[in-house]
Amino acid sequence: MSNQIKAAVLEELNGEFKLETLNLAPELAPHEVKIHIVASGICHTDEAVRNGQGGDYPFPGVVGHEGSGIIEEIGTAVRSCKPGDHVILCYDYDGYCKNCLNGRPAACLNWNALNMEGVNGDGGTPFSKLDGTPVHNFFNQSAFSTETIVDDRNITVIDDDIDLRKVGPLGCGFVTGSGTVFNGLKPEVGSSLVIFGTGAVGLGALMAGKISGCSKLICVDVVPSRLETAKEIGADYTINSKEEDAVARIREITGGGADYAIDTTGISPVMQQAFDSLTSGGKVAPLAVTRHEFKIEHPFADLTAYEKSVIGVLMGDAVPQKSIPQLIEFWKDGKFPFDKLEKFYKFDEINQANADSASGKVIKPVLIIDEDYTV
Repeated sequence: MSNQIKAAVLEELNGEFKLETLNLAPELAPHEVKIHIVASGICHTDEAVRNGQGGDYPFPGVVGHEGSGIIEEIGTAVRSCKPGDHVILCYDYDGYCKNCLNGRPAACLNWNALNMEGVNGDGGTPFSKLDGTPVHNFFNQSAFSTETIVDDRNITVIDDDIDLRKVGPLGCGFVTGSGTVFNGLKPEVGSSLVIFGTGAVGLGALMAGKISGCSKLICVDVVPSRLETAKEIGADYTINSKEEDAVARIREITGGGADYAIDTTGISPVMQQAFDSLTSGGKVAPLAVTRHEFKIEHPFADLTAYEKSVIGVLMGDAVPQKSIPQLIEFWKDGKFPFDKLEKFYKFDEINQANADSASGKVIKPVLIIDEDYTV
């Protein structure tokens, strides 16, 4: 008989999250792990699935991909973890394609199939309704649930004295922002970095830029409270693009243009501003999950003649089992204070938490799914 769990289900495009009782598969495949979820961050990618900006998704489904929890059971082939281990969940990857073997699992050739199509690597889903209707998963994780089943590659084991309520967002938003700096752009000490959008990804990039030794860290947004937060955690300059010309101000601050730029908004004019703010030889990384267009209309005049680069960086090009522990060490040293950006919500407040994230009211909402958990 299947185990019954509680999960936040999306029934249809633009629907609200509904807490439902679901069946969880009773048996594990050899490579699978059963997780008791303690908490999960809410990411804009979850909202992008809900509203369609993230592309087609096979509803009904359980999203959530910034989960943290405790291992309950492991499959017979699992060697990387054991029951009782405390873990942070991240994306899945196959581990055997050429990119995985070259140390770039975020560029896994099967990444989309494993994370975005609503089924696991075996083509199934661990969730079903009480009448047997399949319910699709997400990131092979589906952390908006009291329990879930993942692949052992989804898991990073952490010390059990770390508060699991805080660290789930290290598995997506913060590792994406920081990894884009550390692994994608790789800014030189003393270089300038401008970040458009000061949500979790943007502020993760800001903290990483500070660690990397950038001398001019510039944040652009339209929400004054977020710009103030950016100042508090390391921005040298902030620009409210509702009140002034962001590109002109960036050129003034940097003496001609920024060496590196990141866009986290996914808004076409803002992505263009990020590109236009670059100096000759500069690099920009557009990161948002969006269907909005970014065009380079005159490649020679706008791109080649100035030796600018536009680079794609997925999940910060991070190896989760390496990057997440590194971020925890930076956090312990006071260099990556991501928890200052979090606000906790109860599981049944998920729709309010998601709305607060989408509106910009809260930078990183975190659902406390197990309210009995203590460190």
